[in-house]
Amino acid sequence: MKKTSGDPWIRRGDSTKQICHCCECRNIQLNHTGFDHFFLTCRWHYKKAGIRMIKPLMTIILMLMLTQVMLGQREKAIFASNTQPNVTANDTILYLNIPARPANALEGSAFANQVWNLSIIDREIAVVNEILSGNVPSFSRKLKAITFNKTINGNSYEMIFFTVCDYMAIGSDQDYFYIPMTPSTAQYLADSLNCTLPTKKMVDIIYNKAEFKLRPQPIPPSDSMTTVPVFWQHTDSIKQQFALLGFDRSADNIVGGTKKDIIISNKIYSPEINYERVVIYGWHLSVGNPIQPVYNGHIAMYADYSHGVRLISNIAFLNGDSVQVKDIVADTILWPLLSDEGMISQPWYPPSSFLTSLEDRSENAPLDFQLYQNYPNPFNPKTNIEYKLSENTAVNLSIYNVIGQKVITLIAEEQPAGHYAVKWDAQAYSSGMYILTLKAGFFEQSRKMILLR
Repeated sequence: MKKTSGDPWIRRGDSTKQICHCCECRNIQLNHTGFDHFFLTCRWHYKKAGIRMIKPLMTIILMLMLTQVMLGQREKAIFASNTQPNVTANDTILYLNIPARPANALEGSAFANQVWNLSIIDREIAVVNEILSGNVPSFSRKLKAITFNKTINGNSYEMIFFTVCDYMAIGSDQDYFYIPMTPSTAQYLADSLNCTLPTKKMVDIIYNKAEFKLRPQPIPPSDSMTTVPVFWQHTDSIKQQFALLGFDRSADNIVGGTKKDIIISNKIYSPEINYERVVIYGWHLSVGNPIQPVYNGHIAMYADYSHGVRLISNIAFLNGDSVQVKDIVADTILWPLLSDEGMISQPWYPPSSFLTSLEDRSENAPLDFQLYQNYPNPFNPKTNIEYKLSENTAVNLSIYNVIGQKVITLIAEEQPAGHYAVKWDAQAYSSGMYILTLKAGFFEQSRKMILLR
């Protein structure tokens, strides 16, 4: 098995065909005479008309861009750029571009114990750090090809996309921990690894093609279903199923039935809801029988034990030619290949403030001043508030109503640099919008909060 230097993927096979991709190119095939340059729209919308594409006069070279990210106080992770790697339509297995699992990496149970009582923000930063450093089992780094055929407007297409064999977990094949994430964290990982999240239709296709279909293991609803102890309980129930089946976790098999999927959908941005949200779907009992219909009622900071993140390679193949999944779902003609809710023009989640800010960190850089968005939001009646300070300073954290009257002061004291978490119980207050304001030295930042009764 060989890794080509600079490629964001490792592939199986000996083919010398190389595929490259840039922001406007949709298929550049390297051969002995140079580059053949095609545009996706021309190739697929005009191919039947017999239009012949000609070689460009200048050679197009795409240099691999590396972005270094400091996650907390841990080592820097190198993100794969959004480039087209050396992958062909004949490849059946790909691997995420993350390092081999370190010899001293935490096992899943040890990581669960480490994040057991962390805030959701600190937990998700730790999750990103572990995944990008390579601390994942084989089934969370291995992507398997799925092939199917479909006819659109009388034209026949063969579609190949690559899906991670199971949901993202941390640890080894023997001791792993399925870790739910908010959609912005899942999107951050997907973007970093040249991946996307699946559509509803892709979730159905993946389940139908799965070699192992486990029966879902629901846990009765409770206030603790968004906590690590319940995440671990659910992981353990899935492990028990695998043990009874004698299933080899290192095998090249797709597993279904273990989690609901965070999906890309037009419902991420649909106007009937005025707050950021997560869209979930799946957890199939059988083919065509999901427990969870498409649902976008949870806020974006919500992640319970049943939510899973299954990454999909952005690289796909259409009738043997390299394309991108995000282009297919947004294409006015080709969207039915991967979507059953129409064209998805924004196949991604909005970024989170606490993860996008990580891109600007370096190992020696101090923490910024930052007031994070409260969660949940909207809330009733309790919500969590987190902020960080880069130096010792006088802090005032207060809440105002929409006409500027102070409702309550939560913090009024000098505090050292660090990360802080505060809870606000609004049981005594009426429904409506409130303004949360942090003043720290010369820094001031506000966030809108919505209390819904």
